[in-house]
Amino acid sequence: MADPRFSLITFIVHPNPFGDLKASRLFELESHLERRLLARQRRYTPQTFDANRQRFDDLRVLGTYVAADIDVPRQLVNERELDLVIRLTPASLPSDAIRDLPFGEWAFNFCDQRSRKADWFSYRDVISKSAATELLLYAKQDDARVTSIASPSFNIKFSAARNAAFLKERAVTLLMRELGRLADSRELKAEPSRRNDVVKPPSSVDMVRYAGGLSSHFLARAIKALRARMHSGSAIWTLYTGRGRIDDFDPRESVEIPPTKSDIKADPFLFQYGNECYLFYEAYADGDRKAHIAVGRFRGDKIEPVGIALSCDHHLSYPFVFRDGKSIFMMPETHQSRRIEIWRCVEFPLKWELYSTAFEGRSAADSVLTRHKGKWWLFTNLSDFHAYEDHCSELYLFEVDGPELKRIISHKHNPVVIGSTVARNGGRILERNGQLYRPSQCNAHGIYGYGLNIMEIEELSLTAYRERCIRTITPDFKKGLRGCHHFDAAGERYVVDARLSL
Repeated sequence: MADPRFSLITFIVHPNPFGDLKASRLFELESHLERRLLARQRRYTPQTFDANRQRFDDLRVLGTYVAADIDVPRQLVNERELDLVIRLTPASLPSDAIRDLPFGEWAFNFCDQRSRKADWFSYRDVISKSAATELLLYAKQDDARVTSIASPSFNIKFSAARNAAFLKERAVTLLMRELGRLADSRELKAEPSRRNDVVKPPSSVDMVRYAGGLSSHFLARAIKALRARMHSGSAIWTLYTGRGRIDDFDPRESVEIPPTKSDIKADPFLFQYGNECYLFYEAYADGDRKAHIAVGRFRGDKIEPVGIALSCDHHLSYPFVFRDGKSIFMMPETHQSRRIEIWRCVEFPLKWELYSTAFEGRSAADSVLTRHKGKWWLFTNLSDFHAYEDHCSELYLFEVDGPELKRIISHKHNPVVIGSTVARNGGRILERNGQLYRPSQCNAHGIYGYGLNIMEIEELSLTAYRERCIRTITPDFKKGLRGCHHFDAAGERYVVDARLSL
């Protein structure tokens, strides 16, 4: 709790935190083994918290916690002058105590799906092959009213235990953001909850289905590892181009720019130079583990190769190319170097020099700059992680001074977007008829880059950010596709990429 806006007053120890919730012994064993084998995390050492100096209030010590003694937790709430309680176990405080909390009792949906020995959060989603798992932060308030504070969704992992551990890590960021919003406004902005019914532990039949799914996954991983040793098996992307704008293009009418075994293309960006339209893209050969930035020029709807624009010791992708005055810059994804890099063009299109860097030591992906109403804005997907590096779940926004990146001011409520179905950038931010649009990835169905969202930015400032999805393109606009996750446009031409089903 390093944020000076918050005070952690006490830990309330519930006498019966799991109530009557139980799971079968078979599931308890499976859950325990899966957590140890597939979701084990390195030990976390807090930097600003000392349990030996923290206050704990055990309700069993304060009084007998039964229906006749509901004044005990209520008295505790009032004596400590608590604004809210964050519940981490299924059992709740009595309604009288919650009623005295100005902002209620907060909890995540995973808090309700566990017993003393087992945790079944996300098993139902993995077994039923849901598109995504919802992480719901909700509040109980007066008169047992339940409201939803935030409910982002995340792509499902192959293991339910690993999926749950990942979402719990994301829950920390979500909680801190919502607490920050509350501290600033002193107003709880919540909607009537869409909270699901009680989720029961998996049955024996469910576990058989689940075991089959895990076995299939590990077999597929073994085959992939074998193909990698044979320098094959890379994800194969292709490009499609057509005529249209971000708010009206029809990918069904597009023309394919097919890959070759030695030149697989992804993350395409268009750039108009003189009378010609150039294509910058992530390029790699089947079996490569590192990509570079290549460039070609359009001849009709076909690409004429020009050469390698940028190559480094680390992986490069997402070559966002843009102008500032007479200068041309490129901001490729360089998260393996643990910084953001901006390169300036010395001789178009093949000679570039390093111009500026920022976010040293941090892992950033798919960054874009846009200038709007006289201000420069940096949109980037940072991965502030403990156990799981992930660039798909959190979008961060900064006001900057332009390509030099010497002045960087963080948005007040970063990350401004949370959830792998909407957060990750999927191309350049484009303006159309005075309206800003942000392409974003829809990571779902267990697939990276499953779909492409077109987000309309409704509010953009250092204190507020709001967008809405006006369209989602799924990989059914052409045959044989498994995903699509990137869009760019220049003039009347647009380009998207798509992942092939192999």
